Amino acid sequence: MAWDFETDAEFQKELDWISDFVTNEVEPLDFLLGSPYDVQNPKNQELVRPLQDEVKRRKLWACHLGPELGGPGYGQLKLALMNEILGRTRFGPVVFGCQAPDTGNAEILAHYGSDAHKERYLKPLLNNEIVSCYSMTEPHGGADPKVFTCRAERQGDEWVLNGEKWFSSNARWASFLIVMAVTDPEAPPYERCSMFIVPTETPGVNILRNVAVGLDSEEEGSHGYIRYENVRVPADHLLGEVGQGFVVAQTRLGGGRIHHAMRTIAKVSRTFDMMCERALSRFTQGEVLADKQMVQEKIADSWMEIEQFRLIVLRTAWRIDQSKDYMKVRKDIAAIKALMPKVYHDVASRALQLHGSLGASNEMPFAEQVIDSFHMGLADGPTEVHKVTVARQVLRDYAPSEDLFPSRHIPKLREQALAKLGEAFEHEVGNT
Repeated sequence: MAWDFETDAEFQKELDWISDFVTNEVEPLDFLLGSPYDVQNPKNQELVRPLQDEVKRRKLWACHLGPELGGPGYGQLKLALMNEILGRTRFGPVVFGCQAPDTGNAEILAHYGSDAHKERYLKPLLNNEIVSCYSMTEPHGGADPKVFTCRAERQGDEWVLNGEKWFSSNARWASFLIVMAVTDPEAPPYERCSMFIVPTETPGVNILRNVAVGLDSEEEGSHGYIRYENVRVPADHLLGEVGQGFVVAQTRLGGGRIHHAMRTIAKVSRTFDMMCERALSRFTQGEVLADKQMVQEKIADSWMEIEQFRLIVLRTAWRIDQSKDYMKVRKDIAAIKALMPKVYHDVASRALQLHGSLGASNEMPFAEQVIDSFHMGLADGPTEVHKVTVARQVLRDYAPSEDLFPSRHIPKLREQALAKLGEAFEHEVGNT
């Protein structure tokens, strides 16, 4: 029997190195540079490339990739432990070559792209010479592919795309987009869409505006509101078969949600550290905050929630490694996706409260984090959808009672017990 909560010593050495490297070399970039996805920015190239070279020398680059794509083929559990560190900083994932949405898009290209696609798009993407965008959600329908209206129609040797996409992250920096579009509106709901590679410079790809999240300025917006107007791409830029868009999409979502969760743990753990420091540092109303019971409750609740969440995420990552099939772990993945924004929101809001007016200012990260928690509750599908998935998956393991009363109805259980053990009780009564 194997049951362990320890990381093996050799990999722990790597994690220790990653932690020191991120703290001392990567975190300072957050305060000096703009977007990690602006790979053509001269300052990004000057400061980020040397760090990426060091990661490559350490053989920790793009650890989500298998050996066939030049990676070490780490399983989800190791990746989760790495992302728990990398998520402390905006630039961590880029420095280690495992940033979203490029990781998921690379998985799609690896599974469904041709040799030409891999040479033109996948290879430079894996080297972080370019970045990509996943263009799926729409203004009227969010992430529900059953109501999408963006169309792709076959005309000779080309596909022609028309429609609008909303919140296409990093579109402003991307060299290409992976677009989900309706190819047969009369097909069954999950067979109406297909997936396409669309080079960003293609005529008709119009970014109407770059939408920012929460308190960010318009200049910082990176979520593209895109209108595709007679966008023509070669017929071979279809990924998978016609009508397989939903299937292709699932290729990128399972692992991505695990990585999101562990990066969120990194953010929340850092926020928790700040909360505890504040509680021990701030003196008010005759005592330090840490001596006030309502503050102690906030700290206790935060610690317990973080630990519970971390354990279920690590167990989910382990289960993926065991099954090698995201669909078999669908319930667990949906559960952590539903839990993630709540833990993030609750810890950040408590930290904000304990820091008072400073916590509400832009000199601390808490207000931004509270807003970001709502973003995380929508990205990759809203929380409500994932809770429905959890419930449906759970109920598959149960059956309805065939009797008028529940199977655990006490009178019924008493009758069953008497039928099995009644003779012993009759013997005891006879002896008395």
